[in-house]
Amino acid sequence: MVITVTAALSVSAQSQAAEPLQSLVPVPVSVQAKSGVTHSLTTATKIYTAPAARDVGTFLAGVLRPSTGYALPVSDAVGTPTDGIALLLSGAPGTVGQQGYQLDVAAGAVTVRANTSEGLFAGVQTLRQLLPAKVESTSVQAGPWTVPGALITDYPRFSYRGAMLDVARHFHPVAAVKRYIDQMALYKINYFHWHLSDDQGWRIVIDSWPRLATYGGSTQVGGGAGGYYTKAQYSEIVQYAAARKITVIPEIDMPGHTNSALASYAELNCNNQAPPLRTDIEVGYSSLCVNKDITYQFIDDVVREIAALTPGPYFHIGGDEANATSDADYQAFMNRALPIVKKYGKTVLGWHEFVKTTTDTAAIPQYWGTTTSNATVQAAAARGNKVIMSPANKAYLDMKYNSSTPLGLSWAGFVEVQDAYNWNPGTHLSGVPESAVRGVEAPLWTETIVTSRDIEFMAFPRLAVHAELGWSQWSTHNWDQFKVRLGNQAPRWSTMGINFYRSAQVPWDTGGPPPGPCSQPAWDRNSVYTNGNVVSHNGHKWTAKWWTKGEEPGTTGQWGVWRDDGVC
Repeated sequence: MVITVTAALSVSAQSQAAEPLQSLVPVPVSVQAKSGVTHSLTTATKIYTAPAARDVGTFLAGVLRPSTGYALPVSDAVGTPTDGIALLLSGAPGTVGQQGYQLDVAAGAVTVRANTSEGLFAGVQTLRQLLPAKVESTSVQAGPWTVPGALITDYPRFSYRGAMLDVARHFHPVAAVKRYIDQMALYKINYFHWHLSDDQGWRIVIDSWPRLATYGGSTQVGGGAGGYYTKAQYSEIVQYAAARKITVIPEIDMPGHTNSALASYAELNCNNQAPPLRTDIEVGYSSLCVNKDITYQFIDDVVREIAALTPGPYFHIGGDEANATSDADYQAFMNRALPIVKKYGKTVLGWHEFVKTTTDTAAIPQYWGTTTSNATVQAAAARGNKVIMSPANKAYLDMKYNSSTPLGLSWAGFVEVQDAYNWNPGTHLSGVPESAVRGVEAPLWTETIVTSRDIEFMAFPRLAVHAELGWSQWSTHNWDQFKVRLGNQAPRWSTMGINFYRSAQVPWDTGGPPPGPCSQPAWDRNSVYTNGNVVSHNGHKWTAKWWTKGEEPGTTGQWGVWRDDGVC
């Protein structure tokens, strides 16, 4: 039985919970269900891998062993195994490219084929979602461990699918960073942008400038103790990410957002006077001294030491909100700073402002604006630069969901789940066609984010939303279908202990029986409602708190008209 993407997804929330093939995020390119076929993991199941992909098999075994209690030995594949789980670097369709895969679930065996280990790893993430959510448990659970029969062929829309974590405003220790990397990997995100320095803190040891970490990293927003990573810890995280096929991109913001460096070394200031450390959240007031040679020795040392620890091809130089630097000084600064990045073998990324200073088409601007037109980025795209799309009013994970969200900021507006979903990275910015878009990235700034639970509350469910925008073909983009698949991630997140925001826009699978029919009249966009009126929408009962017309229950908007009275 062939299930087209549209047909596979156009099912009710009530039946969806039992249909893992119809609950996948990101949605695959092609799903062909095999009627009446299932595969079961047992105590005898083995994992076979192409020798060059042994690490992917080891990763999969590490996911499955704690919950199943099975040994799941990993060994080299000989030919095409007829039992167990096989991860093979041969026989994949040419269409899957370098990051895609084919997943074939038969009664006797599960076979994942790809052209690269990255593709196999992506296939493994899909396989995880085809197993019961309790497979993510860290303790032994009762089976059965069944996978629905299917042939899935899949590959990404964009090669770059990123997430950024700011550790400068609030320091997040190694364990917290690893936890977030694990969460990224589940949804096929393949770049981790690590914002390591800002006005409020410097978070990486630089041997030639030791006070950057010990003094510049000694505090954080609100005046807490701060912290920093040793070089060994940095390398540990880089390796941890690499094992999950995620490339680390370090960011050292310059010439602005540099107060922690300026406070650490007086000579980086034009007046040779170090300012005090800052623990507020203001921006745009700091700048390295553009006319001093010591500034560029500093940049050379920092880039050299971090580049030596970073096997990935990219280095992010920030470049945004340099309000304390004149346009002429900004140009002069970039004329000297950008060649330093290239000198140490890295391709430069930066917030989109920087690209006005260079004609190098290898440079990658990251668009963070809130408008759908930007002359600087449009001109860069016309020259041949590839753009990363991170519009703040769509992709920033630190924006509040609504006016009552306890964490986050709202300078770019409220970003509910549907807002995060309803934009097209390939057409969002005028003059920047899809062919000029390298991919998408979801940044998480941490002015208000202190713990892993805070990270998760702001990232989930929106991280999964942006993962789908980056991976899935635009032809599959449909909110009504997506919100059901997204809701079916809830049991998995609950099992993993993820503290996610239960948006009223999403019909969450609670793991229990489906909601019953609603006896209240369905909400009508064209009707007027007043205080006390009750309607049904998305399987929930809603009570109007005051006059409203056209505001959808669950979207809350600016005023939060509707009160959610729970499922029907």
